[in-house]
Amino acid sequence: MAKPESTVINTDVKQKDPSRALVIAVTTRAIFDLEEEHKLYLEKGKEEYTRHQQANQDKPLPPGTAFAFIQAVQYVNEKILESNPAEKDLFDILVLSNNSPESGVRIINSAKHYGLEISKFCFVSDEDSTQYLKSHGVKLFLSADRTDVCNALQRGVSAALVFQQEVQAPSTLLRVVFDGDAVLFSDETDQVFREQGLEGALQYERAMEAVPMGEGPLKAFAMHLGKMRKKFSHEESPIRTYLVTARSGRDMGIRAIKTLREWGLAIDEAFFMDGAPKGPILAQIQPHIFFDDGLHNIQGAQNVGVPSAWVP
Repeated sequence: MAKPESTVINTDVKQKDPSRALVIAVTTRAIFDLEEEHKLYLEKGKEEYTRHQQANQDKPLPPGTAFAFIQAVQYVNEKILESNPAEKDLFDILVLSNNSPESGVRIINSAKHYGLEISKFCFVSDEDSTQYLKSHGVKLFLSADRTDVCNALQRGVSAALVFQQEVQAPSTLLRVVFDGDAVLFSDETDQVFREQGLEGALQYERAMEAVPMGEGPLKAFAMHLGKMRKKFSHEESPIRTYLVTARSGRDMGIRAIKTLREWGLAIDEAFFMDGAPKGPILAQIQPHIFFDDGLHNIQGAQNVGVPSAWVP
């Protein structure tokens, strides 16, 4: 396998052990607001884009949708190292970019300007940059490009599509919200629902109540997050996780709870919405990121200023 065109190690940041760390890869358009620059790239081409980025290399880019999430992840690392300076189970952030190293200087300068603990910047010239995710041990990939996300999921990496939006800055405590079916869990019940309707899905759930659900695309990431959360007491944990699912608590909640118990995955709070809109509860939780497979739920989250990531 060819190496990325260029990997820049950030010497300002303590490098993590990739075999132990929870590695998160973000694209430049997920972490920074590059919508104007991306439009320039599409309309005027790569050379004009590169010229623009070089001319503005000392001008910090505005924060993007995943920016607050990365800051909160950094806060968790600080808390972990406070309690154990030798700890190796840390978050490790790398930026994966289709920029050339020349136009990527602005990305590096922006990260340093905001004090973001990004350990590596990988500038990849290949069309499909996701081929490098596994070699870096990436456990979660956030991108603003749908093809990238689909490719990553096919490679077995937890991944989600980030939409650019105005984000309210929540507290430093890392708050992550997961949808259930087709995100944390497999989409088996969704398939039954599509084929047999609600009554068929309810019957299926009752029959399968004692059988844990299959793994969804974000289970591996959630499990790593859960492992880090166990380092702290409930009161002192800098991580809060939530399940916000369209399932009803009465008819379909039991299997979800039993599945989480079987996995050994502790969730701080679970909301069984019974098909009600998720926006109001998300506005109350104020998460740094919300993962869902339903675009209508993503839209509802965006309407209340919650950073959202779609799992296609």
